[in-house]
Amino acid sequence: MKAACYEQTGPAREVLRVTELDRPEPGPGQVRVRVAVSGINPTDVAARDGSTPRPIEGFQIPHHDGVGTIDAVGDGVSPDRVGQRVWVWFAATGRFGTAAQWSVIPEQQAVVLPDAVSDDLAASLGIPAMTAHRCLFADGPLDGGAVLIAGGAGAVGHFAIQLAHHDGARVVATISSQEKAELARAAGAETVVNYRDGDAAEQIRTVAPQPDRIVEVAPAANLEMDVSLAGPATTVVSYAAGSTDPTLPVRDCMTANVTLRFVLVYNVPAPALQQAAEAITGALTDGSLTTLPTHRFPLDEVAGAHEAVESGVTGKVVIELP
Repeated sequence: MKAACYEQTGPAREVLRVTELDRPEPGPGQVRVRVAVSGINPTDVAARDGSTPRPIEGFQIPHHDGVGTIDAVGDGVSPDRVGQRVWVWFAATGRFGTAAQWSVIPEQQAVVLPDAVSDDLAASLGIPAMTAHRCLFADGPLDGGAVLIAGGAGAVGHFAIQLAHHDGARVVATISSQEKAELARAAGAETVVNYRDGDAAEQIRTVAPQPDRIVEVAPAANLEMDVSLAGPATTVVSYAAGSTDPTLPVRDCMTANVTLRFVLVYNVPAPALQQAAEAITGALTDGSLTTLPTHRFPLDEVAGAHEAVESGVTGKVVIELP
């Protein structure tokens, strides 16, 4: 099969290569997926460049997320699964990520898709949508409450807006530009605030005093404002670390009685991941999830695709498999 892979970490154009590898066979409890589109996340780039190093057993095919069709199953998996069109998550926890014509994964990580869902949307789910779900629902249902989502035009922010809205919540999103404001509104945010405005906290407070969840992408920059908006029912959930750790305002946190939570989706308990996969598929079935602007690259240009993610391009970068 044709695949992108790397044998050591480093810059994309130095370590990524497109080559021919043996087509993998599914082991017990696994399925093999003929990949159509592979989605790229910042964590995929961080694994390849060594920012978040992990062991490499000979070679690593990158990318956790994707969409394709099951064409073979291992022992213990129903043969009825052959032919199912599926969205894929956590593929690169093994050697065979989705930047290849075929990937093998545990069968629960290949989730049946509603027919109307596009390949671009299906390949964009995985890491960002499951992260969004954990941030929103680790502390229970929203029950029509209010949610503040920082970085509403990013992939996690986009799906957090839509999953919160799907659960009946009122959504406020922060952004940094008019272009991103339009994306956040299109995703379903009722209120959009530019976090660079001097009165951003007051704008948020007028529509969402003491939100139930604050989904945070930049805790070092925003924690002080988050705590100022928080109350006893508020959970501030951070899913990104950044280059600088925040200073914790302990007394202010105590006064607000706020709860702080941190999410790294790879370490989320398995039952919660399964719950997320089911909820995401339910939202897909209802037509509640949409794509971000999509930037497509052929497999032969995988290094350029990684560089696009590194540059912070707005939207989702995907690889089309031949």
